[in-house]
Amino acid sequence: MTGPTDATDATDAADTADTADAADTSRKTGRTPGGPAYTVHGAGEPVLLVAGAGGTGRVWEHHQVPALTAAGRQVITFDQGPAGAAAVELADTVRHLVTALGLPPCPLVGHSLGALAVQELLLTDPHLASGAVLAATRGRPDPVGEALARAENACAKTGVRLPPEHEAFVRLVQNLSPRTLADESAAAEWLDLFELAALTGTSAEALHRPRTPVRDRLADCARISVPVLVVGFADDVLAPAPLGREVAAAIPGARYAQLPDAGHLGFLERPEPFNSLLLDFLASLPATDPGASRAR
Repeated sequence: MTGPTDATDATDAADTADTADAADTSRKTGRTPGGPAYTVHGAGEPVLLVAGAGGTGRVWEHHQVPALTAAGRQVITFDQGPAGAAAVELADTVRHLVTALGLPPCPLVGHSLGALAVQELLLTDPHLASGAVLAATRGRPDPVGEALARAENACAKTGVRLPPEHEAFVRLVQNLSPRTLADESAAAEWLDLFELAALTGTSAEALHRPRTPVRDRLADCARISVPVLVVGFADDVLAPAPLGREVAAAIPGARYAQLPDAGHLGFLERPEPFNSLLLDFLASLPATDPGASRAR
């Protein structure tokens, strides 16, 4: 089971991006006009990674980026704006980035809100994608998710900041599997990471902004025409695996895979099996001409 030390190391490395860029020509950073800051890793057929709510590209850098670049892929990651954006707004950001970088139709990989944004893009602009991986996704609201949204919105309206220790505990039990929580060493490391995020405001922004309601788009998923892999995490309480299975069933020809002993952050909690699913799916897609990508 992977602990948060690895993720912390990735964040530290990303914080020294300017120095790394000078020495590593395979990693380039930039910002599109009026758009997000982005990073291009490696060379080859491009794939774009879309993080969850308010996420930065750094979340992918320790586990997924190395696996993809080692497989000969060019990987594009980017930083989102403030937490609280809706899936439609994040889809607009992805559309802008793909267009501004001159990417050919390429695979899009989304997690949580990022997956919802990719789903929107597959409905509105299917020509931008050659395939998609949707991790921890859903096609409709559910009673538990709506109750959580109401609770977080009520908290946001009060303007009260919960103590970092409380925020860290909430994030711990929301995002990780019982197996990780039962591992005292791993749980302690993750708790330290979440508390650090709360102290620095990384998670506080998300917790204290009103949550945008999830739209019911399950029936619309039948119009998605590109190859899709939906990945569910068996112990996910924020995007329960059965809701992801519904999405896969609604998309013609979509595949569904489920990782055991994984919570909402299953791609970080169990990176090896997640990466294996990701790479196998990408290998099944028609090749994209890497020369068509202008991302540099």
